[in-house]
Amino acid sequence: MSETVLQRLDDHGVLQLTLNRPERKNAFNVEQWAAFRDAIAEARENPAVAVVLVTGAGGNFSSGTDLSEFAEADADHPFASCTRVLAAFDKPLVAAATGVAVGGGATLLLHCDVVYVGQLLRMRLPFVSLGLVPEFGSSQLLQARIGSRRAAELLFTAEWIDSARAVATGIATAAVGETELLAVAQAKAREIAQWPVRSLQATKQLLKRVHEPALTDAIEAEEEAMARLAGSPENVEAIMAFLEKRPADFRQFRHPTKADS
Repeated sequence: MSETVLQRLDDHGVLQLTLNRPERKNAFNVEQWAAFRDAIAEARENPAVAVVLVTGAGGNFSSGTDLSEFAEADADHPFASCTRVLAAFDKPLVAAATGVAVGGGATLLLHCDVVYVGQLLRMRLPFVSLGLVPEFGSSQLLQARIGSRRAAELLFTAEWIDSARAVATGIATAAVGETELLAVAQAKAREIAQWPVRSLQATKQLLKRVHEPALTDAIEAEEEAMARLAGSPENVEAIMAFLEKRPADFRQFRHPTKADS
């Protein structure tokens, strides 16, 4: 069992998964993507698990994919299989998120059924700023959660989202104090877990049924667009700017227009 995702199953049937790379703000490396995928897959098949609660260690949820490692990603990267396992997960998912929730750390929350956020939450969907596109099915899930206009604004601007805005838009269920965040999420998970697991699964399947074809199409389209843009000059510039702690310069890649000449 990987130490990058801590697992604890309580007597109520709540499996708590804690993203555990606090020194990197819980940024997902290859090991952590694989560990999270495997934990979710095993939870689906384990009759003792009624609800899964996801949180992060060290005061942050997750800063997304570890860009220093993602630059070296290959076709065997576990992100794609993790996406499909999470999209197919049919038990209730509860989240307790505070601090940084960026990229995959933000889009992961869109797969959760109940999301509690701390007042220090700083969420961001940075894909266009990285020369990339949304992932994890978020191009469909975000619109389904908050509507197309709000989704477009958050994706096109890549601006920061605080806890109040996360609740107001419908990304989060409620914002609570930092010291009570995990306890509130655990209490809600246990409240849900008191019911028959098969009933919870069947209900989750019904809730997902209406969105499933669109989500599957979105994941496939995202993967095609991501493959096309990953490694592009804009993407490389974005990653280098991030690693070098400087603003990215995308104007150099724009084709000149008549107004520019």
